[in-house]
Amino acid sequence: MSRLLAVTKVEIKLFFRNFYSVFFGFVFPVGMLLLFGSIYGNEPSEFMNGYGSMDYSVPAYSCMVLAVTGLMSLPLTIADYRDRKILKRLMASPVHPSQLLMSQLIVNLLMTMVGIFLLIFLGVVLYNVKFMGSLLPMLLAFLLTTLSIFSIGLLIAGLMPNGKAVNLVSYLIYFPMLFLSGATFPMQMLPDSVQTVAKFLPLTYGVRLMQGVWLGNDLSGYGLEIIVLVGILVVCSSLALSLFKWE
Repeated sequence: MSRLLAVTKVEIKLFFRNFYSVFFGFVFPVGMLLLFGSIYGNEPSEFMNGYGSMDYSVPAYSCMVLAVTGLMSLPLTIADYRDRKILKRLMASPVHPSQLLMSQLIVNLLMTMVGIFLLIFLGVVLYNVKFMGSLLPMLLAFLLTTLSIFSIGLLIAGLMPNGKAVNLVSYLIYFPMLFLSGATFPMQMLPDSVQTVAKFLPLTYGVRLMQGVWLGNDLSGYGLEIIVLVGILVVCSSLALSLFKWE
């Protein structure tokens, strides 16, 4: 446990040296909050189904944070460690490679929570954002969405032969999810053709689930979203574990 803690502390420092993880995990979601908050405010509107713009958007922006940590930071870091033979060298040290991977999961989960907390804090302070749901369902929705997206990141790291391939695939998966899933722009703003494409993006179901529970809807009303996210988690985790290469 002490080794895992020591490795985790180091990984936290390294996380903040990664410009893309910090920018898309903390700066970009806050920038979206400030931009659209300054334009639309948080008054209830018919366009947002009677909710305030920021009340409706903050849980969606939260999905930006977990997407960047799960689809970019996590797989790119693991691939980099494998390319530089760090995982192989750790096999001969007291720190097993599995502890490094576990620390990566912990760090990215912590950074996701920090990024979302920052987003919610600024939303409450600047735009009086209101949480209309219950804490336990919201936590369950957050954990399911996060673990599901993280499992995709682990599968990317396990399948791709090197860091360059991981980098390419991570970007190809992350940016369509970012802009087409409802995480950046409300789904009702997008053309019907784009909304059709969005049905094939895993993050779309995470956005729907987190938005719904945040706005006070019951988890039982999101059976499809839960089934899709659980299915992605089970399939991608199983494949990642069976296909992962240490070197």
